[in-house]
Amino acid sequence: MPVAVFASATDDPAQWLPALRAAMPALEVRVWPEIGDPAEIDYAIVWKPPAGMLAGLPNLKVIYSLGAGIDAMLRDPTLPADVPLVRMIDLSLTEGMVEFVAEQVLAIHRQARTYRTQQAAGVWEQHDQRLARDVTIGILGLGTLGGATARALQALNFRVAGWSRTPKAVEGVEGFAGAARLDAFLAQSEILVCLLPLTAETEDILDRRLFAALPRGAWVINAGRGHHLVDADLIAALDSGHLAGAVLDVFRTEPLPPDHPFWTHPKVVLTPHVAANNNAKYATLRLAEQIARFERGEPMQDVVDRSRGY
Repeated sequence: MPVAVFASATDDPAQWLPALRAAMPALEVRVWPEIGDPAEIDYAIVWKPPAGMLAGLPNLKVIYSLGAGIDAMLRDPTLPADVPLVRMIDLSLTEGMVEFVAEQVLAIHRQARTYRTQQAAGVWEQHDQRLARDVTIGILGLGTLGGATARALQALNFRVAGWSRTPKAVEGVEGFAGAARLDAFLAQSEILVCLLPLTAETEDILDRRLFAALPRGAWVINAGRGHHLVDADLIAALDSGHLAGAVLDVFRTEPLPPDHPFWTHPKVVLTPHVAANNNAKYATLRLAEQIARFERGEPMQDVVDRSRGY
């Protein structure tokens, strides 16, 4: 019987273990740190595992991340170099991200916060309203999450443009690729959505220069990674009036420190990293599929290319 270790900084084993056992009854699951003999562990199912933990499993065959982001693991110098690392891209993560971005885009587009402020002040005032077909949403990152989000926004009649490191084709989406095409993409992005992976090339990408390339009055939604954003540059762009607002779900330090200016900035809407969280019911089905592929000798999906960082 194959053996897996479950280790997560945030996920409750009491929720995940029954789902794992239901999806993979032939798999023995042990919860870190009570793992018995480390040499018996075949698979690691992890999210932000303790530094050095994975290096202590001498017969490890595959590392399965419980999240799409794997930048924290790649920063661990002891991460086994010869063990495949697989990102989690499942139904719950993808649909959750689509729901979050659609909610925030519609709230911006339909001026929901303006009307809520007016209600609190007892003000009855109507504002002109554009149609979605006249608004361009720019999506930074056209991978699985970005592509699904682009298609959902198209279904709401928004114009959608997308930028990626290398050319990606999503039907109906105007595609831009590479550094040379970034400014042309930004110039038309009235609401910019960041869904990029975090790599050396994308760290700090949401900075003063990028904000200046957006149309005046644009909004920024960051549901990628906290290290994509230069916090001080965003605050400067909001205070200058160049940007109308920002929705932030991810941060450099989490939980966000209580004295951070984002908490009280009138143009910042923040959520506590809830855009897309894996649901054990669906994620375990994806894990079962991936482990079955490996044991049959078939290629797994969403294997991380460590040279790219995703």
